[in-house]
Amino acid sequence: MFKKFFRPLLATALFAVSTFSPAQEAYPSRPLKLVVPYAAGGPADMLARMVAEKLGPRLGQAVVIENKPGAGGHTGAELVAKGPADGYTLMLGTIAHNGAVKLYKNLRYDPLNDLQSVILIAESPSVLLVRQDLPAKSVAELLALARAQPGKLSYGSAGNGSAMHMAAELFRYMTKIDYVHVPYRGGAPAMADLLGGQIDMLFESLGTAHQQLKGGKVRALAVTGTTRNPSLPDVRTVAEAGVPGYSSVPWYTISTARGVPAAIVNKLNAEINAVLKAPDLVQRWEAQGVLPLGGSVADAVKRNKTETDKWSAVIDAANIKLD
Repeated sequence: MFKKFFRPLLATALFAVSTFSPAQEAYPSRPLKLVVPYAAGGPADMLARMVAEKLGPRLGQAVVIENKPGAGGHTGAELVAKGPADGYTLMLGTIAHNGAVKLYKNLRYDPLNDLQSVILIAESPSVLLVRQDLPAKSVAELLALARAQPGKLSYGSAGNGSAMHMAAELFRYMTKIDYVHVPYRGGAPAMADLLGGQIDMLFESLGTAHQQLKGGKVRALAVTGTTRNPSLPDVRTVAEAGVPGYSSVPWYTISTARGVPAAIVNKLNAEINAVLKAPDLVQRWEAQGVLPLGGSVADAVKRNKTETDKWSAVIDAANIKLD
């Protein structure tokens, strides 16, 4: 009798416990990590650190930068894509993850499907830099030098599939010159070797080129945008300088693992949008030739799709290969 009476009550109690759903933990409740898949000191790293500096206070949690270079930016990206889909690990994405994916045949993850776009953060044309003692003071003189010594000149990049690499390969394709690609594990070591004279040229982001231009050890021949950049008003575009139709404008995004709840993605999008409107950030970036973007998650997805279509066509037409 005792067992018969209490058994239903016990079952009811167990059912209530098993179906009870406590309120979800407020996000974020611990520090976030922003993975930069390149070496410290390059353009992606610079942008990530400025965003993290302002995003942390808005979220009430620290946003820690973690540099994970390798495989042209895919070592760090793979870690994020295969990590927990909880919104606590973000990634600074570039053309390697959102535009030039066709270049990579053996990745262990799918950048287009395993990563979730959060927001566009910025775009900035590159600038074609040459070492100060290279006997070429214009794009025309550089082309003449390259054609006179096919395969002798070298250019550096932040790695295969990076914006630097793609800009240089588009330049190679459109001018029909031949030079040697030297891939690095980020833009900073590539710049170090340009300054040291180990390579001849570099398509560097304007955001990190200004400091080196002031030092006088490199020379700017042209910018890669469709118009001159206000931060370097006297430097012509590549198209103006003798390569009609040339344009390459790197853009940067923040992404996270696919599967992060929409509410978290939207919260991050809103907070980063606010960061990108901060007057001091806008002023600092624009002085360096960097345009803050922002916008919706859908805007980021659309831009990535457009760029992927463009650069996939370039990769096919120019027969670009990994080095």
